[in-house]
Amino acid sequence: MGTLTGKTAVVTGSTSGIGLAIARGFAGAGANIVLNGMGVPADIEKERSGIETDFKVKAVHSPADMTKPAEIAEMVALGEKTFGSVDILVNNAGIQFVSPIEEFPPEKWEAIIAINLSSAFYGIRAAIPGMKKRGWGRIINTASAHSLVASPFKSAYVSAKHGIAGLTKTAALELAQHKITVNCISPGYVWTPLVEHQIPETMKARNLTKEQVIKDVLLAAQPTKEFVTSEQVAALALFLCSDDAAQITGSNYSIDGGWTAE
Repeated sequence: MGTLTGKTAVVTGSTSGIGLAIARGFAGAGANIVLNGMGVPADIEKERSGIETDFKVKAVHSPADMTKPAEIAEMVALGEKTFGSVDILVNNAGIQFVSPIEEFPPEKWEAIIAINLSSAFYGIRAAIPGMKKRGWGRIINTASAHSLVASPFKSAYVSAKHGIAGLTKTAALELAQHKITVNCISPGYVWTPLVEHQIPETMKARNLTKEQVIKDVLLAAQPTKEFVTSEQVAALALFLCSDDAAQITGSNYSIDGGWTAE
């Protein structure tokens, strides 16, 4: 019996990267999984069926668009309808765009705020009634070191992640007497498709080579000079779902190789 046997977890942005690692970590502890995210259907099906095969749990995929509140509510409803409950919600979906403010495309700002911040609000809003009814819940928001500090050229992302930190605290206070904890995890640079894809943009914005971006931009921020792994983030998320973490709520956990200590 895993520690999460009989529980259901909805993980947004879980078809790759940190979200997929969290989904697999929870499945390994016995939870049924609602995956969410975009990608090639065959790749998504491979991850979904892989979770069922590897961990002997059930997994479904919700194609919910994180810019659409109604679809986010439907994703939570899908978990409740399929498995009887949504006990754990991980708001992890995120996109990035790198540009000076005066050149920042308004539609990119709107999309980043919608996907990185508003979607978490709508997910929490949809999941709370069921969690309250059952008297147990875990809400985890993937923030970022950028929930605590800024970097140039990432105005929308930094704003959204600072917003996530505030949303986390507010929800934690509202739910404090319902046995529902709300926390955020703030990774530094994790080697994921999101980070890999922003390297060309950063090369262009700062006029650097790929090697220079990795060494002088990405890992410059992290005193350990190492990337955080998706599995390390997943392990922290799993701990926050445990009974040992029942009194941890409204917290922002840095996992950033020392970045925000400076």
